Amino acid sequence: MTAALPSAASLYGRVRGVIPPMEWAAFGDDIDAILALKRQRNAVILAHNYQTPEIFHCVADIVGDSLALARKAMAVDADVIVLAGVHFMAETAKLLNPNKTVLIPDLGAGCSLADSITPEDVRRMRQRYPGVPVVTYVNTSAAVKAESDICCTSGNALAVVESLGAPRVIMLPDEYLAKNIAAQTSVEIISWKGHCEVHERFTAADIRELRDAYPGVTVLAHPECPPEVVAEADFAGSTAAMSDYVGQHGATRVALITECSMSDNLAVEHPEIDFVRPCNLCPHMKRITLTNILAALERDRHEVTIDPQIIGPARRAVERMLAV
Repeated sequence: MTAALPSAASLYGRVRGVIPPMEWAAFGDDIDAILALKRQRNAVILAHNYQTPEIFHCVADIVGDSLALARKAMAVDADVIVLAGVHFMAETAKLLNPNKTVLIPDLGAGCSLADSITPEDVRRMRQRYPGVPVVTYVNTSAAVKAESDICCTSGNALAVVESLGAPRVIMLPDEYLAKNIAAQTSVEIISWKGHCEVHERFTAADIRELRDAYPGVTVLAHPECPPEVVAEADFAGSTAAMSDYVGQHGATRVALITECSMSDNLAVEHPEIDFVRPCNLCPHMKRITLTNILAALERDRHEVTIDPQIIGPARRAVERMLAV
């Protein structure tokens, strides 16, 4: 017997602490339609931690940071994957699921890091540093991944760098992530000048002002932040690591130095914690809405395709990362 579908009305209890009733009224019809279409089409929705709560908690099947989504995408039993995130994540899902239809609800959902480097840039770095392995952050295009030896995420970057057994590596394209990893290892890190437009805006002064305004606050920073911001924080890690920290350390007041929706999504799971929100919005993540998720499912809108010539090497770089 097929289980009954949940409804928007039954799901509101999950998110009533972060979504006001008047706002929720605009979401109900789309949520019900998405839930029905997922079943009809054997589709799943993968949602990044930066998605808004009505997506993250009410229509997503798999949630997490980019590493978790990459890992779980490989085991998806579905014909259609809708990636509620940005374009490089959808490309990664396609690399790992070449025979599935992968959709992204908005083609404009890009990434400043992915835009900061090209395949030609990687080839020039190889010429400049012959024989030095290239570690590429997953926040890059499939074409850039194809020029790399191995990928990494903010959650496994240190392990990936040290797994290579090399005295120095090229780490692209996030300069701040590279510097923060360099502070934790004896491996020499050669970096690029790419930055996340969300995390680069935080400053050490922001953290000090936050502590003055909220005595005793626990500050968790993403490693895409500048090193001086990470130095001011109590903990630095990927969004998954920050989520784990919140669940395990019993803090009563927390500030997440990352994208805004992360705090909203954790507040649903931890209503006992006061989340201070000195956050910055990612304009690309916020292009994903219930309305365009529904349109993607209704019309196969914005199917993700990858040049066949780069699928093999790009997939290998991702699979090498997943094997670490």
